[in-house]
Amino acid sequence: MAKDLLLEIGVEEMPSAYMPGAISNLQELAEERLQEARLSWQQLKVYATPRRLVLYVEQLAESQPDSQLENRGPKKQMAFDENGNPTKACQGFARGQGIAVEELQVREVGGIEYVFAVKNLVGQPAQQVLPAILAELITALPFPKSMRWGYFHTRFPRPIRWLVALFGDQVIPLQIENLVSGRTSWGHRFLVREPFEIADPKDYMQQMASHYVVLDQEMRRDMIWQQVQEAAAQVGGVPMENPDLLEEINYLLEYPTAFTGRFSESYLQVPPEVLTTSMTAHQRYFPVYDQEGELMPAFIAVRNGDGKHLDTVRAGNERVLRARLEDALFFWNEDNKKPLEDFNQGLPDVLFQERLGSLQRKVQRVIAIALYLSQETGWGDPELVKRAAWLSKADLLSSMVYEFPELQGIMGRYYARNSGEDPQVAEAIFEHYLPRFAGDHLPESDIGVLLSLAEKIHNLMGCFCIGIKPTGSQDPYALRRQALGVVHILLERGLNIDLRQVLSQAYREFAEAEPDLDEDAAVREVLDFVWQRLKGVLADHSFTYDVIESVMAVPTGHLQDIYTRIQVVQEFKTTDKFDDFMVVFNRSHNLSKKWDQEKVEVNALADSSEQELYQQFLMVRSRVTVPANYQDILRDLADLRPYLDRFFEAVMVMVDDKKLKENRLSLLRGIAELCRQVADFSKIVQ
Repeated sequence: MAKDLLLEIGVEEMPSAYMPGAISNLQELAEERLQEARLSWQQLKVYATPRRLVLYVEQLAESQPDSQLENRGPKKQMAFDENGNPTKACQGFARGQGIAVEELQVREVGGIEYVFAVKNLVGQPAQQVLPAILAELITALPFPKSMRWGYFHTRFPRPIRWLVALFGDQVIPLQIENLVSGRTSWGHRFLVREPFEIADPKDYMQQMASHYVVLDQEMRRDMIWQQVQEAAAQVGGVPMENPDLLEEINYLLEYPTAFTGRFSESYLQVPPEVLTTSMTAHQRYFPVYDQEGELMPAFIAVRNGDGKHLDTVRAGNERVLRARLEDALFFWNEDNKKPLEDFNQGLPDVLFQERLGSLQRKVQRVIAIALYLSQETGWGDPELVKRAAWLSKADLLSSMVYEFPELQGIMGRYYARNSGEDPQVAEAIFEHYLPRFAGDHLPESDIGVLLSLAEKIHNLMGCFCIGIKPTGSQDPYALRRQALGVVHILLERGLNIDLRQVLSQAYREFAEAEPDLDEDAAVREVLDFVWQRLKGVLADHSFTYDVIESVMAVPTGHLQDIYTRIQVVQEFKTTDKFDDFMVVFNRSHNLSKKWDQEKVEVNALADSSEQELYQQFLMVRSRVTVPANYQDILRDLADLRPYLDRFFEAVMVMVDDKKLKENRLSLLRGIAELCRQVADFSKIVQ
């Protein structure tokens, strides 16, 4: 027999950002604990609304099955002395297993006799096992931040107000602080004022629906989006597709009802990014666009309730939004009364970081790094690069960005255009923040690429110089994101610059900050940090771990070169020459890895086999060009296989004659080092 299990944790409104993680964690934890308890089930689901976390298990077994537990102990010869008496090791093992020494069994495993503790476990009723399991699910559930309330010790994101725990029609007794489980639940906070009783878990979903709670988060999400689309269609538009906003709204309500609101067309003179930011980030509204993609003076909001009194609700939401848009219009008009460059006057008064100085000093350093990159790449007019870097932080002093920080760069582009700046400068001001998050667009203009790289390299080097490094989940300056940005930009744009040299140039701009690290140490740490991000990106591109590690074991500051060699090695592994190459590398590397000389004395090549091998090696080495054709190098090295085989058949390397031995080791060392120009093939998994 089996019954349905219901656990409902009723809480004050939970933060919406916590809910997706809570759902997955509760599901995983419940599955683990039920499996450990040897309780089978048909289906396990977790539901969540702002006021409840729900675990629903269909057809959970009523009792544990009987089982036999076997644990292997010490070897028989260690467990018993020569007289057959149990040793201390044997006694300790039996005591730890909770059985008598006489109950131990001797069994043979792999030709060796061991003592075994065999225990027959009688299955317990689920009703006895579940209280401890459910209590642990509540107390062990992890959250980003938890709180204690009153004088209690249990931590949870919000106070727990009620507990429902049912196994079939029976209440599972458990207590969390002063709360005792029962069968009483609550519906929608405003639409239903009275609690209700749940007779059986099978009735739970229907009862929730009748009490204005859409319990299934997937169904609720689809319902919200469908309503939003229908509401937008009523005014002749389409809603903004914003999955993050939809996810947030989904966990802010239990009974969704979408409705349309409007605002004055006069606010459309403000840049659309300002309006949509006000609507999405601050009010959680969906902006509406017409069929041409232009922003309409309308929005879609979703209330937590039914369709009654929508006119009053609509008017209230319109009034709140109107106040925000009025502020935005005022800021827009005020900021445009002066050119963008005038805002730079306030940069000396804004602190970037205590040891790294003001925002003006940062801009000066970014200018220097950007100009160096321009010189190295040949990209961009240096004067425009300098101008874009100089104006890149000006909009931070504007009223609009002060009120809406998420619009930095965006407003800079608008203000630069309105100030008559070169279009390339205006676009670079916006692009130097890109990418802002995972999957975001990369800068497209040449100056935008240079400025974005300069900004990110400045922040990485500056923070590492003074000891601000990411640790665990702590990354206050978003250095991981910025390192990833550097990787993606260099890969996508194919920039073959020496990142090590760029970092060295950047380091010199921080002399007045009195760095904690010397130049070599700082460059090495930042480069390693960037390369760690690169490994993750390469793994996402389906390159195998061993190929990535082998190629990146060869020191270089050229990211594009790393990517090229990884492509070559990954492809070369699939060819019929790869086995020959690995023989060449392994045989030459294994013998010469403790030898550090590569100079070969031609006159000391005594045997014809080593003379032939040396001549072929010289031919291969002579064909290595800059930039190297790595495919040809690998193929040529693979062709050394027959010459290397004859060499090992004809001579011994580790001979008594010191001169002969050292000469042969040098020859093998030279071959191995030529292989390592592409990758350290000792890390390749065959």
